[in-house]
Amino acid sequence: MKLSRKISLLSAVACGMMVAHGAPHAHAAHGSTDPADEKARQVLAHMSLEDKMSLLFSVDGGGFNGSVAPPGGLGSAAYLRAPAGSGLPDLQISDAGLGVRNPAHIRKDGAAVSLPSGLSTASSWDMDMARQAGAMIGREAWQQGFNVLLGGGADLTRDPRGGRNFEYAGEDPLQTGRMVGSTIAGVQSQHVISTLKHYAMNDLETSRMTMSADIDPVAMRESDLLGFEIAIETGHPGSVMCAYNRVNDLYACESPYLLTKTLKQDWHYPGFVMSDWGATHSSARAALAGLDQESAGDHADARPYFRTLLAADVKAGRVPQSRIDDMAQRIVRSLFAQGLVDHPPVRAPLDVVTDTLVAQRDEEEGAVLLRNEGNILPLAPTARIAVIGGHADVGVISGGGSSQVDPIGGEVVKGPGKKDWPGDPVYFPSSPLKAMRAEAPAAHITYDPGTNIAAAVRAARAADVAVVYATQFTFEGMDAPNMHLDGNADALIAAVAAANPRTVVVMETGDPVLMPWNGSVAGVLEAWFPGSGGGTAIARLLFGKVAPSGHLTMTFPQAESQLAHPDIAGVNANNVFEMQFHTDQELVYDEGSDVGYRWFDRNHLKPLYPFGYGLTYTTFATDGLVAGYHHKQLTVTFNVRNTGTRPGVDVPQVYVGLPDGGARRLAGWQRVKLAPGESRQVSVQVDPRLLAHFDGKHDRWDIPSGRFRVWLGHSAMDDSQQVSVHLSGRTLAP
Repeated sequence: MKLSRKISLLSAVACGMMVAHGAPHAHAAHGSTDPADEKARQVLAHMSLEDKMSLLFSVDGGGFNGSVAPPGGLGSAAYLRAPAGSGLPDLQISDAGLGVRNPAHIRKDGAAVSLPSGLSTASSWDMDMARQAGAMIGREAWQQGFNVLLGGGADLTRDPRGGRNFEYAGEDPLQTGRMVGSTIAGVQSQHVISTLKHYAMNDLETSRMTMSADIDPVAMRESDLLGFEIAIETGHPGSVMCAYNRVNDLYACESPYLLTKTLKQDWHYPGFVMSDWGATHSSARAALAGLDQESAGDHADARPYFRTLLAADVKAGRVPQSRIDDMAQRIVRSLFAQGLVDHPPVRAPLDVVTDTLVAQRDEEEGAVLLRNEGNILPLAPTARIAVIGGHADVGVISGGGSSQVDPIGGEVVKGPGKKDWPGDPVYFPSSPLKAMRAEAPAAHITYDPGTNIAAAVRAARAADVAVVYATQFTFEGMDAPNMHLDGNADALIAAVAAANPRTVVVMETGDPVLMPWNGSVAGVLEAWFPGSGGGTAIARLLFGKVAPSGHLTMTFPQAESQLAHPDIAGVNANNVFEMQFHTDQELVYDEGSDVGYRWFDRNHLKPLYPFGYGLTYTTFATDGLVAGYHHKQLTVTFNVRNTGTRPGVDVPQVYVGLPDGGARRLAGWQRVKLAPGESRQVSVQVDPRLLAHFDGKHDRWDIPSGRFRVWLGHSAMDDSQQVSVHLSGRTLAP
């Protein structure tokens, strides 16, 4: 038996024994003066056991495969009717990773505004932008009657082919935790609960329903779980959603180590744990492990476990009533803490113009300029420009699955009518071509669909600049079989670049991609999935109305052979069902906590584009790097200067290396906006956990004694500036 499994199973047994006696589920705040806890206690004091148990089980909300909304439900992912006379609101639960996923039978247009992908928001490295983006989603949810949103995706990118990477933030736990937590805070500022998901190790779609993600718990605490921990501290989500997959043999929604030991005991999390749809597999076992609410149990799970089965477990003494009290307390506490009781939704028309501007700004900040040879960008406003491919004449592509927002104005690309999940790719009606023409009316801009390479080459030869739009459709349920762009895009780009070396590629992708043509083109803009305001944002970036400021949150490898796991077993399954259930049943994450750029650093691998990389239309210089340790806080100070001729945004990053070696770690960053010639002194305070190792035996973080290296750079591979500082070893307070 692997060491990691032994630790996990021993933890499970220990936690299970304690739960049976009621110990670990005594709510962390039950004895506190927290107003939300006190209000919850007062409400629950007047509830029967039956009423409390009714809070533990939601039903299908009418949003699946044409199912009918239950009485009182709006038609969405799930619905929970509050006990009569309790004064609590019904829970209207909607998918909302990037915007409110609003089925068509709720509103006549059945639509909402979509943010760009989570990768775009994260690539802005702008926590304030993330809050604004979250607030936009929360506001639209509240205006449409929803009060619980299934957003807050914080799974790390352990593989750049992951089908849901576009919903998440990237490969680093600090950056993920802060950015996702900020989005959650924005959602919840609108009196709407946001989840944090998918807890934990749901880093691939392949066999997500059955696969065991095997990893040493210490490495997990220093990587994936640290991202969740920081997101909780930053955003205070009302709920955490446990994942489909198993972790070290145990289903995530039945893992005492994850749900009780780590989340509720170590992190003192006061909210409730809900299951993902179809992730509940038992009643007593799941409840005792720490699951508080079963989601859409009448539809998604094999049985409605937390309804009659859990009631029978309580009656038989298999689950103590104190555990039911704790489950209900956590749920009601979140309703009060996030304002659902005092601020019920008020249905109102959406402010589509304002909300689309938020999505547009998000994309403008998150798009990453990867290449700009000869300063081909920004484009000249009077140039002859051939726009080629990607359906750029009508819209921008989006990722598929439960985060898919129904476009305002409808879908603008008619696909072949694929019946299998998730259907055809959806394009938002935000045309980059139309926006480019609006931004540069004096330019001569033509369009070729790119379906015939010879015709595209002729268009490119007749132009001063060719702008090729290339897509990669990724979606929930399946991982990408490779890292290539869709269709004939690679061949198209190579041919166009051969005909006109002044070629710019705009990539709308859900993941990093291989770029065999990279050295042949003059410019590359990674636009991710651009969202409802994407066409306008891309045009403004290309013509310099706004300067790119995004920096990568995922490493772009030169080849799949550089990855920690070059092969995903089962990724070539015939359909989503087969991929989720009948493929690889175990994945050993033997890279441990060295995810993404840390893996590249540890193995001295040179990527195509490193984590943290991004260009803009001006230049910056940094100097004066100083690292000081005072009052148990490491602070890194330096100067940033705009040495170019245009205003712009710099994102200098601080990385640390521990005395005992190992890969470097992102320890902090600042996003600095400067006018030409302007300089500013910047300070970054380092999270002490980034200076520490997790001690699994004693369940604590320990900073070793010795000399730490501190790097300042514009990517994880930038070694141009570094200093060292000696720290005395210490144990961090819990």
